[in-house]
Amino acid sequence: MLRSIFGCGKNCRFPSNRHHEPGFRHNQRYSLVNVKLKWVKDRVLDTAVTGERDLKAACVIMSIIAADPAGCVPIYRLSGRRRGQLGLPHDVKVSTFMRKYPNIFDEFHVPDSGGTRVPWFRLTPDAITLNQEAVQVFRENQKDFRDRVCKLLMLTRDMILPIATIDQLKWDLGLPYDYVDSFIPNYKDIFSLTRLSDDRVALKLLSWQNELAVSQLETDAISQQTEEDVRTGRLRFRVGFPRGFGLKRKSIEWLEEWQTLPYTSPYTDSSHLDSRTDVSEKRIVGVFHELLHLTVEKKTERQNVSNLRKPLNLPQKFTKVFERHPGIFYISKKNDTQTVVLREAYDGDRLVHRHPISEIRNKFACLMKEGFLGRSRGLYKKHPAANFGENDELHQICKSELCENGIESEEEYEGRMFSEYESDETNRLFELCE
Repeated sequence: MLRSIFGCGKNCRFPSNRHHEPGFRHNQRYSLVNVKLKWVKDRVLDTAVTGERDLKAACVIMSIIAADPAGCVPIYRLSGRRRGQLGLPHDVKVSTFMRKYPNIFDEFHVPDSGGTRVPWFRLTPDAITLNQEAVQVFRENQKDFRDRVCKLLMLTRDMILPIATIDQLKWDLGLPYDYVDSFIPNYKDIFSLTRLSDDRVALKLLSWQNELAVSQLETDAISQQTEEDVRTGRLRFRVGFPRGFGLKRKSIEWLEEWQTLPYTSPYTDSSHLDSRTDVSEKRIVGVFHELLHLTVEKKTERQNVSNLRKPLNLPQKFTKVFERHPGIFYISKKNDTQTVVLREAYDGDRLVHRHPISEIRNKFACLMKEGFLGRSRGLYKKHPAANFGENDELHQICKSELCENGIESEEEYEGRMFSEYESDETNRLFELCE
């Protein structure tokens, strides 16, 4: 029964139908059934997560450089506060990372007032072309991204979120690095920047958008679920497990009953629900099911949702639903973090439906692969100590920057021109291009 109801993607197995005890239905309505499902490593979905860290870091750096009026930045401008936005391991220097991809980041040196050679980076022609393509794709899909941000704010209690919270999700939502300046001002009739009582800047949705208040599960239900389930509002989530995942009879019975509980749309008021019940838990699952559908890759790091409890009107320990529903969500523990992946969105390690921004990211991953392999073969040579004459305009800009700011991170460039940084991140970039 579950196999026919939920469908099945590659590498997934669904529990067979078994007789269940009628007592479960009563308990489901009034209490949170104490059922624990084990975490099982899914190597296939792990590959969808591996490689993301390096790709994200490279894309963010490219955006920072592209946004600079001079089109180049000194290495210390990518350190400090900005370094935290890159997501690189603490033991990997930004300069070391960038030198892995010389066909993307072109390094040159400008001496400061004391004669010390300071590394600067600019984009190569190939990187500039790809960045321009990414900007064009975003412009062509700007309405889609506007709706994603609208729906994210509509999931919250007051239709408002701190910018810092949205920043944690901007990569997953497909938003540009400078979305606050380049995107939000285009919709002054829809969004407003405001200051919270704690002095944080927040983004507010000015009015409710009725036409957007439909979840992805509700949209898909018309074609994927029975007319009776749609009529009664007992919508079911697609569930799948990796091969070798064993379910006990009690867990199967609970899951079958849990699926028949009423579905509460994440866009409706849920204040009447008792957080101690499975009905409330199904609503929480629905919230994250919708949130992951708003992301372009249908995944996000677990820590990115840690600040959403109050805005989304969720109970304490709300992320426990990820562990209790491993057939809907998979928690990957790659990259020294936990990433929540929506199982139904993947066929193997590939997205079922790829967003245009995902296509651009794949092209960028291929460019990174090309640069990494080319560098290992000695195709890229280091620049001389200085590439510019004293009268060169770019040289003067760089000199002015150095005089104004000085050197903030000398360790970034002292004697480590081509330090090695190897990881399975690089291997995953290769797989993306195959």
